[in-house]
Amino acid sequence: MLYLLSPAKTLDYDSEAPSLRATMPRFLDQSEELAEVMKKMKPVQLEKLMSISSKLAALNAERFDDWRSDYSRPEARQSILAFKGDVYQGLAVEDWQTEDFSEAQKSIRILSGLYGILRPLDLMLPYRLEMGTKLSTPRGKNLYDFWSDTLTHNLNKDLNAKGDAVINLASNEYFSAVQPKELKAPVIT
Repeated sequence: MLYLLSPAKTLDYDSEAPSLRATMPRFLDQSEELAEVMKKMKPVQLEKLMSISSKLAALNAERFDDWRSDYSRPEARQSILAFKGDVYQGLAVEDWQTEDFSEAQKSIRILSGLYGILRPLDLMLPYRLEMGTKLSTPRGKNLYDFWSDTLTHNLNKDLNAKGDAVINLASNEYFSAVQPKELKAPVIT
């Protein structure tokens, strides 16, 4: 089975993280393309585009200014450790053993507005870019246009390796970036 999650708005880059192996996100070229679009925006533009406070807009403008695709630890953190929303707290990864992280790496996928798909051990920089953001790019008028084919194709590749079903725990906002009728396994929501 392949489990799909949404990212969390709350991030943790301050607490001590366990020493784990790390992988890099699969679609860094596309992430860099999006980050370059975001870097051109002033905080006031981000505030309007993302419907966030001026304080969050300033923080995220700084994050995108600093974003680059050749990152590593300690500035980056594995996605399963970086996200701190309710779902991630419920996973209680602080109690996991090495084999739990290995199994999660095979069976959990986090849908992301910036990274497309993250595996649990993929390193990520702090960011905020929700899938529902109406960000116009050369690939389309929003992030759904940008990611849809890529996400669906790569979820099918993951299904070939791990799974007879997709367990969708992602929000409608994020799962709408996937073409469920094109998936090669049933989707359970």
